Amino acid sequence: MIEDRLRIGFIPLVDAAALIVAVDRGFAADEGLVIELVREVSWSNVRDKLNIGLFDAAHLLAPLAIASSLGIGHVKVPLLAPFMLGVNGNAITVSPALYEAVAADADGDLGDPSVSAQALARVVARRRRVGAELLTFGMTFPFSTHNYQIRFWMAAGGVDPDRDVRLVVLPPPYMADSLSSRQVDGFCVGAPWNSVAVELGIGRILHFGCDLMARAPEKILAVRAAWAANRADVLKRLLIVLGRASDFINNPAHGDEVASLLAVPDRIGVAPEIIRRTLEGRMRVAIDGASRIDADYILIGRDDAARPEPNSAAWLYAQMVRWKQAPLSADALATAQACFRPDLYDFALGAGAMRRRAPSDGVGAFTGPRFDPADIAKYLAAF
Repeated sequence: MIEDRLRIGFIPLVDAAALIVAVDRGFAADEGLVIELVREVSWSNVRDKLNIGLFDAAHLLAPLAIASSLGIGHVKVPLLAPFMLGVNGNAITVSPALYEAVAADADGDLGDPSVSAQALARVVARRRRVGAELLTFGMTFPFSTHNYQIRFWMAAGGVDPDRDVRLVVLPPPYMADSLSSRQVDGFCVGAPWNSVAVELGIGRILHFGCDLMARAPEKILAVRAAWAANRADVLKRLLIVLGRASDFINNPAHGDEVASLLAVPDRIGVAPEIIRRTLEGRMRVAIDGASRIDADYILIGRDDAARPEPNSAAWLYAQMVRWKQAPLSADALATAQACFRPDLYDFALGAGAMRRRAPSDGVGAFTGPRFDPADIAKYLAAF
């Protein structure tokens, strides 16, 4: 068998699991792929190295592929997403002090995002009256589901995320340290970094990402469109091994092995127990041991979560328009939807029997109108 060598960049997050397992469990080698996984810290590094060809593929923020294809915020490089590496997996974590303040102002169940968002608005208003500094929240990148989720949540309570608080970009591994040093009051990030903050006793998970959106497109396998056209056979084999790795991850009998593979320092580099709990949706939310279980906390391949859906890309594009990152146009919407390639996924893995448990509009936000990709203007006008 002829070997094909690939360099693939990734960020140390649990939703890189399929890539890590595909390589370290030997599935890639079985398909004649020799893959070098390159651990990066920032999404801009991953994007730039993919765009200029230093990476053949990458673990990438789903909205960032759309932004690159539209030429927003950086050079224009068409990217494709033939495989969803992760759906859901984010959480909003706040400092103990902010949690207590929000809890004190909550009128109802704090587990309801509408209640917590309105309570945050009261905290923000009170701080403004006494001349306190704006609260600061971290998110991973302007073109990220983290950014859109935390904005969606805040705005639902009447908080203007561009005026009433400060949103700053931080690499995922630096979130807990930034909370510990009080540089931020909270953040929205992917697993396992919310759990790391809880284990350190410096953070409290306020909401899982799936509390805000039932089915949030998170990370993709990103490839350049030109590369995909020139290396179609290699891409097909890569998708096959990712599908095999996803099946392996979702077999409960492999939980300890998967957690150990992901835990090593040059992969994710956190305790295996944290990773295993994350994959099972069995999360500690506070240092006192309080926990929650939600099987949909993170989806890696399960329930057809790995199949990219153009409607999900449309929802991400709508968030770009809502937050003034992109103009609304039919051409831009078409470009965004064309980034997500279920045809490439189906060619490699087969459409199979659809097992999706996605909400009717594909997103399932906790508030606001039903998302309709055919009328984004009407959808956005409702806000």
